[in-house]
Amino acid sequence: MKKFIFLPQKSQVLDKNIVRQIIKSALAEDLGDGDHTSLSTIPKDAKGKARLLVKEDGVIAGVDVAVEVCNEVDPDLNVEILLKDGTEVKVGDVVLYVSGSVQSILVAERLLLNLMQRMSGIATTTHKIVKNLKGTGTKVLDTRKTTPNLRYLEKMAVKIGGGVNHRFGLYDMILIKDNHVDYAGGIENAVKAAQDYLKKENRNLQIEVEVRNLEELRSVLAIGGIDRVLLDNFNFEDLKKAVAIVDKTVATEASGNITPQNALDYAKCGVDYISMGALTHSVKGLDLSLKAVVG
Repeated sequence: MKKFIFLPQKSQVLDKNIVRQIIKSALAEDLGDGDHTSLSTIPKDAKGKARLLVKEDGVIAGVDVAVEVCNEVDPDLNVEILLKDGTEVKVGDVVLYVSGSVQSILVAERLLLNLMQRMSGIATTTHKIVKNLKGTGTKVLDTRKTTPNLRYLEKMAVKIGGGVNHRFGLYDMILIKDNHVDYAGGIENAVKAAQDYLKKENRNLQIEVEVRNLEELRSVLAIGGIDRVLLDNFNFEDLKKAVAIVDKTVATEASGNITPQNALDYAKCGVDYISMGALTHSVKGLDLSLKAVVG
Protein backbone atom coordinates (compact mmCIF):
# COMPACT_ATOMS: atom_id res chain seq x y z
CA MET A 1 0.00 0.00 0.00
CA LYS A 2 1.26 3.46 -0.86
CA LYS A 3 2.47 5.51 2.08
CA PHE A 4 0.79 8.90 2.14
CA ILE A 5 2.74 11.85 3.51
CA PHE A 6 1.10 14.17 6.00
CA LEU A 7 2.98 17.00 7.65
CA PRO A 8 2.46 17.32 11.40
CA GLN A 9 0.18 20.32 11.91
CA LYS A 10 1.38 21.29 15.38
CA SER A 11 5.13 20.73 15.17
CA GLN A 12 8.05 20.59 12.82
CA VAL A 13 9.16 17.09 13.88
CA LEU A 14 10.86 15.38 10.97
CA ASP A 15 9.69 12.13 9.47
CA LYS A 16 13.23 10.78 9.25
CA ASN A 17 12.31 8.05 6.78
CA ILE A 18 11.10 10.59 4.24
CA VAL A 19 14.05 12.91 4.83
CA ARG A 20 16.56 10.07 4.48
CA GLN A 21 15.07 9.11 1.12
CA ILE A 22 15.54 12.68 -0.08
CA ILE A 23 19.12 12.78 1.23
CA LYS A 24 20.10 9.41 -0.22
CA SER A 25 18.84 10.39 -3.66
CA ALA A 26 20.57 13.77 -3.54
CA LEU A 27 23.88 12.28 -2.39
CA ALA A 28 23.77 9.69 -5.15
CA GLU A 29 23.27 12.47 -7.70
CA ASP A 30 26.15 14.53 -6.30
CA LEU A 31 28.67 11.96 -5.16
CA GLY A 32 28.63 9.42 -7.97
CA ASP A 33 31.64 7.13 -7.52
CA GLY A 34 33.41 9.50 -5.15
CA ASP A 35 34.48 13.03 -4.28
CA HIS A 36 37.74 12.81 -6.19
CA THR A 37 38.81 16.34 -5.29
CA SER A 38 38.74 15.60 -1.57
CA LEU A 39 40.04 12.07 -2.01
CA SER A 40 43.07 13.40 -3.89
CA THR A 41 43.86 16.40 -1.66
CA ILE A 42 42.79 15.47 1.89
CA PRO A 43 44.35 12.59 3.89
CA LYS A 44 41.82 9.90 4.73
CA ASP A 45 42.46 10.20 8.46
CA ALA A 46 42.34 14.04 8.58
CA LYS A 47 40.03 15.43 11.22
CA GLY A 48 38.55 18.91 11.27
CA LYS A 49 35.74 21.24 12.22
CA ALA A 50 33.46 23.59 10.27
CA ARG A 51 30.90 26.20 11.24
CA LEU A 52 27.65 27.10 9.52
CA LEU A 53 27.82 30.87 9.14
CA VAL A 54 24.89 33.20 8.46
CA LYS A 55 25.64 35.77 5.76
CA GLU A 56 22.18 37.33 5.49
CA ASP A 57 19.49 38.28 8.02
CA GLY A 58 16.50 35.96 8.07
CA VAL A 59 14.86 32.94 9.70
CA ILE A 60 16.85 29.73 9.90
CA ALA A 61 15.24 26.47 8.80
CA GLY A 62 16.54 22.98 8.11
CA VAL A 63 18.81 22.49 11.13
CA ASP A 64 17.33 19.06 11.84
CA VAL A 65 17.72 18.21 8.16
CA ALA A 66 21.39 19.19 8.30
CA VAL A 67 21.88 16.73 11.15
CA GLU A 68 20.35 13.97 9.03
CA VAL A 69 22.61 14.87 6.09
CA CYS A 70 25.67 14.53 8.31
CA ASN A 71 24.41 11.25 9.78
CA GLU A 72 23.82 9.81 6.32
CA VAL A 73 27.24 10.87 5.01
CA ASP A 74 29.11 9.67 8.09
CA PRO A 75 27.52 8.56 11.38
CA ASP A 76 30.73 9.55 13.16
CA LEU A 77 30.32 13.23 12.28
CA ASN A 78 29.39 15.28 15.34
CA VAL A 79 26.94 18.17 14.99
CA GLU A 80 26.74 20.82 17.70
CA ILE A 81 23.57 22.89 17.30
CA LEU A 82 23.64 26.48 18.50
CA LEU A 83 20.44 27.83 16.89
CA LYS A 84 17.17 25.95 16.33
CA ASP A 85 14.75 26.05 13.42
CA GLY A 86 12.60 29.17 13.44
CA THR A 87 15.27 31.37 15.03
CA GLU A 88 15.62 34.87 13.59
CA VAL A 89 19.30 35.19 12.63
CA LYS A 90 21.66 38.03 11.79
CA VAL A 91 24.76 38.25 9.63
CA GLY A 92 27.65 36.65 11.48
CA ASP A 93 25.59 34.23 13.58
CA VAL A 94 26.85 30.65 13.80
CA VAL A 95 24.06 28.07 13.51
CA LEU A 96 26.03 24.90 14.16
CA TYR A 97 29.43 23.23 14.17
CA VAL A 98 30.29 19.98 12.39
CA SER A 99 33.38 18.02 13.41
CA GLY A 100 34.99 14.75 12.36
CA SER A 101 36.42 13.42 9.10
CA VAL A 102 37.34 16.31 6.80
CA GLN A 103 36.51 14.22 3.74
CA SER A 104 33.03 13.55 5.16
CA ILE A 105 32.47 17.21 6.01
CA LEU A 106 33.31 18.16 2.43
CA VAL A 107 30.89 15.57 1.03
CA ALA A 108 28.09 16.83 3.27
CA GLU A 109 28.81 20.52 2.70
CA ARG A 110 26.95 21.30 -0.51
CA LEU A 111 23.85 19.22 0.15
CA LEU A 112 23.56 20.61 3.66
CA LEU A 113 23.82 24.16 2.33
CA ASN A 114 21.50 23.62 -0.63
CA LEU A 115 18.71 22.31 1.60
CA MET A 116 19.17 24.78 4.43
CA GLN A 117 19.50 27.81 2.14
CA ARG A 118 16.28 26.96 0.33
CA MET A 119 14.36 26.09 3.48
CA SER A 120 15.61 29.21 5.25
CA GLY A 121 14.67 31.38 2.28
CA ILE A 122 11.13 29.99 2.36
CA ALA A 123 10.87 30.40 6.14
CA THR A 124 12.19 33.96 5.93
CA THR A 125 9.72 35.00 3.22
CA THR A 126 6.83 33.34 5.03
CA HIS A 127 7.78 34.93 8.34
CA LYS A 128 7.83 38.42 6.81
CA ILE A 129 4.36 37.97 5.35
CA VAL A 130 2.90 36.45 8.51
CA LYS A 131 4.34 39.32 10.53
CA ASN A 132 2.88 41.85 8.09
CA LEU A 133 -0.58 40.28 8.35
CA LYS A 134 -0.61 40.20 12.13
CA GLY A 135 -3.97 41.40 13.44
CA THR A 136 -5.92 40.76 10.24
CA GLY A 137 -7.00 37.22 11.12
CA THR A 138 -5.87 36.01 7.69
CA LYS A 139 -3.56 33.00 7.49
CA VAL A 140 -0.94 32.35 4.81
CA LEU A 141 -1.12 29.11 2.84
CA ASP A 142 1.41 27.44 0.59
CA THR A 143 0.51 25.60 -2.64
CA ARG A 144 1.62 22.58 -4.68
CA LYS A 145 3.99 24.82 -6.65
CA THR A 146 6.99 23.16 -5.08
CA THR A 147 10.26 21.62 -6.24
CA PRO A 148 9.64 17.98 -7.25
CA ASN A 149 10.76 15.58 -4.49
CA LEU A 150 11.41 18.48 -2.08
CA ARG A 151 7.79 19.28 -1.25
CA TYR A 152 8.00 17.80 2.24
CA LEU A 153 10.94 20.03 3.19
CA GLU A 154 9.55 23.13 1.49
CA LYS A 155 6.18 22.84 3.18
CA MET A 156 7.93 22.24 6.49
CA ALA A 157 9.86 25.46 5.92
CA VAL A 158 6.57 27.32 5.42
CA LYS A 159 5.41 26.07 8.81
CA ILE A 160 8.71 27.02 10.44
CA GLY A 161 8.15 30.53 9.09
CA GLY A 162 4.69 30.67 10.68
CA GLY A 163 2.56 29.80 7.65
CA VAL A 164 -0.06 27.09 7.23
CA ASN A 165 0.14 24.10 4.91
CA HIS A 166 -2.54 23.67 2.26
CA ARG A 167 -3.14 20.13 0.99
CA PHE A 168 0.06 18.18 0.62
CA GLY A 169 -0.85 16.50 -2.66
CA LEU A 170 -3.72 15.36 -4.81
CA TYR A 171 -4.86 12.72 -2.34
CA ASP A 172 -5.61 14.55 0.92
CA MET A 173 -8.25 17.05 -0.21
CA ILE A 174 -10.64 17.61 -3.11
CA LEU A 175 -9.89 20.94 -4.80
CA ILE A 176 -12.14 21.57 -7.77
CA LYS A 177 -10.41 24.12 -10.01
CA ASP A 178 -11.35 25.81 -13.27
CA ASN A 179 -10.20 22.95 -15.50
CA HIS A 180 -12.21 20.43 -13.47
CA VAL A 181 -15.27 22.64 -13.83
CA ASP A 182 -14.80 23.06 -17.58
CA TYR A 183 -14.14 19.35 -18.20
CA ALA A 184 -17.08 18.33 -15.99
CA GLY A 185 -19.48 20.54 -17.89
CA GLY A 186 -20.09 23.16 -15.23
CA ILE A 187 -19.55 23.91 -11.59
CA GLU A 188 -22.72 22.18 -10.39
CA ASN A 189 -21.80 18.96 -12.19
CA ALA A 190 -18.29 19.02 -10.74
CA VAL A 191 -19.36 19.62 -7.13
CA LYS A 192 -22.13 17.02 -7.16
CA ALA A 193 -19.85 14.47 -8.79
CA ALA A 194 -17.23 15.03 -6.08
CA GLN A 195 -19.81 14.64 -3.34
CA ASP A 196 -21.14 11.43 -4.90
CA TYR A 197 -17.59 10.11 -5.25
CA LEU A 198 -16.83 10.64 -1.56
CA LYS A 199 -20.00 8.79 -0.54
CA LYS A 200 -19.31 5.93 -2.92
CA GLU A 201 -15.68 5.57 -1.86
CA ASN A 202 -16.49 6.17 1.82
CA ARG A 203 -13.81 8.85 2.04
CA ASN A 204 -13.74 11.76 4.44
CA LEU A 205 -12.05 14.59 2.53
CA GLN A 206 -12.72 18.29 2.59
CA ILE A 207 -14.05 19.86 -0.60
CA GLU A 208 -12.80 23.21 -1.81
CA VAL A 209 -14.13 24.83 -4.97
CA GLU A 210 -12.44 27.51 -7.05
CA VAL A 211 -14.77 30.21 -8.33
CA ARG A 212 -13.92 32.81 -10.93
CA ASN A 213 -16.69 35.31 -10.34
CA LEU A 214 -19.57 36.16 -8.02
CA GLU A 215 -22.05 34.21 -10.14
CA GLU A 216 -20.08 30.99 -9.70
CA LEU A 217 -19.75 31.73 -6.00
CA ARG A 218 -23.51 32.02 -5.58
CA SER A 219 -23.98 28.76 -7.50
CA VAL A 220 -21.55 26.90 -5.25
CA LEU A 221 -23.13 28.23 -2.06
CA ALA A 222 -26.57 27.21 -3.36
CA ILE A 223 -25.35 23.66 -3.91
CA GLY A 224 -23.89 23.46 -0.41
CA GLY A 225 -21.89 20.64 1.13
CA ILE A 226 -18.47 22.22 0.63
CA ASP A 227 -15.85 23.38 3.12
CA ARG A 228 -14.02 26.23 1.41
CA VAL A 229 -14.26 28.51 -1.61
CA LEU A 230 -11.18 29.59 -3.51
CA LEU A 231 -11.68 33.12 -4.84
CA ASP A 232 -9.31 33.18 -7.78
CA ASN A 233 -8.01 36.41 -9.29
CA PHE A 234 -10.74 38.56 -7.76
CA ASN A 235 -10.17 42.30 -7.63
CA PHE A 236 -10.37 43.87 -4.19
CA GLU A 237 -13.90 45.20 -4.64
CA ASP A 238 -15.30 41.83 -5.72
CA LEU A 239 -13.28 40.04 -3.05
CA LYS A 240 -14.93 42.13 -0.35
CA LYS A 241 -18.34 41.43 -1.91
CA ALA A 242 -17.55 37.70 -2.00
CA VAL A 243 -16.60 37.64 1.68
CA ALA A 244 -19.88 39.39 2.51
CA ILE A 245 -21.88 36.94 0.39
CA VAL A 246 -20.23 33.92 2.04
CA ASP A 247 -20.88 35.48 5.46
CA LYS A 248 -18.70 32.88 7.24
CA THR A 249 -20.82 29.93 6.08
CA VAL A 250 -17.65 28.36 4.65
CA ALA A 251 -13.96 29.27 4.77
CA THR A 252 -12.70 31.74 2.18
CA GLU A 253 -9.36 31.66 0.38
CA ALA A 254 -7.96 34.22 -2.04
CA SER A 255 -5.37 33.29 -4.65
CA GLY A 256 -3.89 34.50 -7.91
CA ASN A 257 -1.01 36.94 -8.31
CA ILE A 258 -0.66 37.45 -4.56
CA THR A 259 2.82 38.63 -3.64
CA PRO A 260 4.58 39.67 -0.43
CA GLN A 261 4.03 43.28 -1.54
CA ASN A 262 0.24 43.07 -1.93
CA ALA A 263 -0.62 40.31 0.58
CA LEU A 264 -1.84 42.78 3.20
CA ASP A 265 -4.26 44.38 0.74
CA TYR A 266 -5.83 40.96 0.11
CA ALA A 267 -5.98 40.19 3.82
CA LYS A 268 -7.79 43.47 4.48
CA CYS A 269 -10.62 42.19 2.29
CA GLY A 270 -11.52 39.80 5.10
CA VAL A 271 -10.62 36.40 3.68
CA ASP A 272 -9.66 33.56 6.02
CA TYR A 273 -6.67 32.50 3.92
CA ILE A 274 -4.43 33.75 1.17
CA SER A 275 -2.51 31.13 -0.80
CA MET A 276 0.80 32.04 -2.39
CA GLY A 277 2.84 30.01 -4.85
CA ALA A 278 5.55 32.64 -4.38
CA LEU A 279 6.37 31.12 -0.99
CA THR A 280 8.00 28.17 -2.72
CA HIS A 281 8.23 28.47 -6.50
CA SER A 282 10.46 31.53 -6.80
CA VAL A 283 11.85 32.25 -3.36
CA LYS A 284 15.46 33.37 -2.93
CA GLY A 285 17.61 31.16 -0.72
CA LEU A 286 19.11 32.61 2.45
CA ASP A 287 22.87 33.15 2.14
CA LEU A 288 24.69 30.63 4.35
CA SER A 289 28.21 29.25 4.26
CA LEU A 290 30.00 26.26 5.80
CA LYS A 291 33.50 27.43 6.67
CA ALA A 292 36.46 25.46 7.97
CA VAL A 293 37.54 26.26 11.52
CA VAL A 294 41.32 26.44 11.35
CA GLY A 295 43.72 26.79 14.28
